[in-house]
Amino acid sequence: MTAATPSAARTPLDTIVAGIAHAARLAGREAADVTLIAVSKTHPAEAIRPLLDAGHRVFGENRVQEAEAKWPALRTDYPGVALHLIGQLQSNKADDAVALFDAIHAVDRPSLVDALGKAMARTGRRPDCFVQVNIGAEEQKGGCGIADVPALIARARAAGLPVAGLMCIPPADVEPAPYFALLAKLAREAGLPALSMGMSSDYETAVTLGATHVRVGSALFGARGSAAA
Repeated sequence: MTAATPSAARTPLDTIVAGIAHAARLAGREAADVTLIAVSKTHPAEAIRPLLDAGHRVFGENRVQEAEAKWPALRTDYPGVALHLIGQLQSNKADDAVALFDAIHAVDRPSLVDALGKAMARTGRRPDCFVQVNIGAEEQKGGCGIADVPALIARARAAGLPVAGLMCIPPADVEPAPYFALLAKLAREAGLPALSMGMSSDYETAVTLGATHVRVGSALFGARGSAAA
């Protein structure tokens, strides 16, 4: 057997897990401190099952309605799934999101904070929340402005949200490292331990700069339309 054979047999999941481990070693971190969120948005249940069969249990969806259609049955078949909402959330979907998801990554405005706080009070469920920062100050992207981060965190805490950390999506087609480093600095200043940053093209860079959650879609599932992470 040649040395190339085991590598050739690697699944995409194996490759991503190995990449996270390598980046963590470079940064003097433990790979176990990084959560791989398999971004299953736009992909049907039959495309998700192979990862579940391989033992992966953390997945990300962009829309409440899509997740409601796919995940109740999958969770029955595969206990222990943790589901993360990584897309923008409308305030009127707060109750549904709190009921379904274990973490919400795009808390980006006071009205959503208020809606989530009320939903958590009604349901008793308290999914982890990440404040999304518009780290590149891009008009077309969600997220609060950098200057507004402390105030939004304070409002979220006052509303009873369990604020775990910060999340960002750097500008496309530029070096992401400075943006990841800035998000890490903002999190340290706020005393927040978690950083949701890094996608298929840059997750290793994100891990070297402190990411605790990386959101990987196309590298696991293959691209589908323009929605893959």
